[in-house]
Amino acid sequence: MTTPKRLSASLEDYLETIFHIIAEKQVARAKEIASTLKVSRSSVTEAFRSLSQKGLINYAPYEVITLTPAGQEMAKDVILRHRALKDFFIKVLAVGEQVAEEGACKIEHAAPKEIIDRLTQFVSFIEQCPRGGSDLISGFSKYCQTGKTEKKCKECIAHCLEK
Repeated sequence: MTTPKRLSASLEDYLETIFHIIAEKQVARAKEIASTLKVSRSSVTEAFRSLSQKGLINYAPYEVITLTPAGQEMAKDVILRHRALKDFFIKVLAVGEQVAEEGACKIEHAAPKEIIDRLTQFVSFIEQCPRGGSDLISGFSKYCQTGKTEKKCKECIAHCLEK
C-alpha cells in the first residue's frame, strides 16, 4: 500500500465526496457515494478497491468507508484546490456560482500546487490592495457585462489615490 503522488480525476472526486459525506454524516456508504457522484455501484466498488490498495481508505464490502490519515490529507488537498479556484473565479473573474463550481471541479485535478497557491495569494492581494479591492473587482464585473469601464484610467487612479 503506497500513497500515490497524484490520483486520477475520478479517484480524487471519490476522495472529495467521501470526505464531505463523512464530515456531514460521520460515515460514508457506497450507495450514498454512488448517488452523489451519479455513478453505478460497480464503479464505486472498483474505485474503493483502488483507493484501498493505495492506502487512502479503509474498505471492506458492505461496511462503512473511512479515510486513512493519508486519504484525509489528499482529500483536503483536493478540497483546497477546488475552493481556491472557485474563489478566484467568483471574486476575481466575476463568474457566477454555478459556472465557478463546474470550472473548479474540472480544473482542480490538473492545476499544480504552485498555481493554486499563487491564485490564493492573488485573491488575497486583490482584496487588500488599495488599487484593487472591491472597486476593482466590481469594475471588472461591470466591464465583463458591458465591455466598457465606468471611468477613464486617469479618473480611476485619482479615485484610488484619494482613498
